[in-house]
Amino acid sequence: MTGRILSLIEKKKGQDGNTYYYLRDYTQNPNSAFQDQESGFYCYVEDELKELIKQNRIIVDNLKLTSSGQLRRTPTKPAVDEYYLMHGDTKVATVKKNGECRIHRPGLMPYALYLEEPKAEDIDTRIQNLDNFNHFLATRVLTMDRQYAKEIMNSLQFTQMETDRDRAQIALSYHALSLKDLYWIRRPYENVDFASINLYENSLGEAFVDVTLRGKQLSVQNSHLIADDLATDGVFPKAWIRREDGFHLLKDGGPETVSRELAASRIARCFDVRQVLYESAEYDGQPVSDSRIMTSMEFSIASMEEFSIYAANHDFDPIDFVKKLDKQGYYMMNIIDYLVGNTDRHWGNWGVLVDNRNNKPVRLYDLMDFNQSFQNYDTPDGAGCMTVHRTGERCTQREAAEEAVRQIGLNQIREIPMECIEDPQTREMFIRRLDILKSVDKTRE
Repeated sequence: MTGRILSLIEKKKGQDGNTYYYLRDYTQNPNSAFQDQESGFYCYVEDELKELIKQNRIIVDNLKLTSSGQLRRTPTKPAVDEYYLMHGDTKVATVKKNGECRIHRPGLMPYALYLEEPKAEDIDTRIQNLDNFNHFLATRVLTMDRQYAKEIMNSLQFTQMETDRDRAQIALSYHALSLKDLYWIRRPYENVDFASINLYENSLGEAFVDVTLRGKQLSVQNSHLIADDLATDGVFPKAWIRREDGFHLLKDGGPETVSRELAASRIARCFDVRQVLYESAEYDGQPVSDSRIMTSMEFSIASMEEFSIYAANHDFDPIDFVKKLDKQGYYMMNIIDYLVGNTDRHWGNWGVLVDNRNNKPVRLYDLMDFNQSFQNYDTPDGAGCMTVHRTGERCTQREAAEEAVRQIGLNQIREIPMECIEDPQTREMFIRRLDILKSVDKTRE
């Protein structure tokens, strides 16, 4: 019996009350199974088949014995290869490799993914669906300019891949899981649910912290255990670690980068704004910033980069929407970024907090990512403000911050610890910028 592999063809109830399983045998010696002369299949009574499977004497590739002792069919691979886009345990869409798709739950579609159910022979729509799907998957993988990317890719035994399609294959190797949201990919023939693989409730590979923060080579056997870092945006070394109170993000980039982020975080705490709190920590004897995760099984995040795709496909302006959704959060972001000279508020590091129950935006997610603070800090005007961009609209960070103060006030809630800004020239410029906004705030009184 050893080494026999069979496939279930049919299940019938016999006149004697027994359940019979008709199987096709892939091996040459069926031994104790008797051959049904009419069907040409091998047949087992249910209890006999259960015992053989339990003893590992045979394998039925589309049948499994459950822990309760029941025989259950498992999905078989379809003729046309396809993927299920899942949100938790809800099937949102089916995407086939030929570009056909079916949207089962339109309201749960990712903001960054647009799919269209094509009409027969609509080749252009199929191609566009595949391009959009591959790009969506590719965004759930680290970018190729990430420091230590080569070491990470080698540890996963992937080559250095450049196209969306290539990066999509990396994401698919671990179901495109992320710590940003509840989306993942399942194949029709896979027996897996979200509870068994989601990154919020399942263990991570602690060793992967080494390769993401320090570029150390390691051997990884279970790629799904380290997928959390592959879906962490940015170009500085970073990694998620699990602690008793939940996930923490450790960020490196060198002592100066870490120091800038910590100083900006201390300043931001002196204002009434929702924010990620960055604390000083060490990893492998080197300084890192430490912050807690803002997502959960209840709430996801979508960047403005992603949300703007949704806005374009639904014909509304994302900036106008955000101002109505969370006026306080939007304007306070512009105030804080101006004060600390954050020149990196691109549309990938701010966005909306999403309720996972209905996929609706609740507010802007907590202000984060200050490791590029105190840049372009030699004038009171600052850099160009990237959070107000519409067609033909440009302004400086100072102009955006002054408008924000006129709209909602300065909202300073405590004295600022000036000692956190070590460089005298930087401290002087900070005070100058703060005084500018205080003068605007006085005109509101």
